[in-house]
Amino acid sequence: MEHEHENNKNILNIILIIILIMAALSLAGVIFFRVQPVILQGEIQSTTITISGKLPGRITRFYIKEGAHVNAGDTLVCINSPEAAAELLSATAMENAARYQNLKVDSGTRPEIVKTLEQAWIAAQANYRLAQATYKRTENLFLDSIATSQKMDEVTALYKSAEAAMNAARLQYEMAVAGAQSEDKMSSRAMVEAAKGGVLALESLLADTHLISPSSGEVSSIYPTAGELVMTGTPIMDIAVTDSCYAVLNIREDLLPHFGMGEKFKGKVPALGDKELWFQIFYISPLGSFANWHASRGYTSYNIVTFQIKASPLEQAGLRPGMSVLVELGE
Repeated sequence: MEHEHENNKNILNIILIIILIMAALSLAGVIFFRVQPVILQGEIQSTTITISGKLPGRITRFYIKEGAHVNAGDTLVCINSPEAAAELLSATAMENAARYQNLKVDSGTRPEIVKTLEQAWIAAQANYRLAQATYKRTENLFLDSIATSQKMDEVTALYKSAEAAMNAARLQYEMAVAGAQSEDKMSSRAMVEAAKGGVLALESLLADTHLISPSSGEVSSIYPTAGELVMTGTPIMDIAVTDSCYAVLNIREDLLPHFGMGEKFKGKVPALGDKELWFQIFYISPLGSFANWHASRGYTSYNIVTFQIKASPLEQAGLRPGMSVLVELGE
């Protein structure tokens, strides 16, 4: 009888243990198999300005280092270009020559030259009158058969030559008195403006010997080193505008109902001691097909598109590019 009682007691203990195990398994299932919240990881980014110059030359000096903070207007780098300086000297000389030539054209012919041409015209008129009189006398003698045909031909040639010389002298004198034509003056002024434009272009180019920062920020990268040659448009350094940091998240389209243009969400920044900040969405756009998510459920028959979201923090609070942002979505 005592043995049977002992068996019953063992059976009860076994049943109790089984019940406790089943209860523990049920509790574990509730804990581990319940729907977990979705945690999205984004990154803090900022506007980046690439510094490059218009002047090809050799870098002689950097005034800052990587990681340094710069303000708008700070000098960043010096580029030396002896070739461009020589071209400026040549262009300046050409401008001066064109300017002096224009002054000469505008001022007209000097009085001494005008007087000389007038005297030449008067002398040509006298020669013409003499040749004309000789021609008439010789013609009368030729008609009276006193002068020969050869003599008549010679006098005629001299008469026509004197007439042509008188007309040429008159035209030269009149041109000297009238001065340069309007077309010549306009052409001369255009040459001055063209030369001036060349000088201004080279002066603008040489203004880039010292590159300055267009904005405040942090020098994130410097590509060449001092002494290297750089060409026009060669990237020299990048400046991250740290005052304009924003969060970037890439999410599946089935999570878009949690985000809307202009809406706010809360994000945790591990680099700031898990500090929670509010962000406001200002950009939503699908990424390219290369970034598409494939169907995550067996019964779906389409690919889930990835969208990129950008959101500005309501306070900067020490944010820096590269920091992570964790966003937790509820059930």
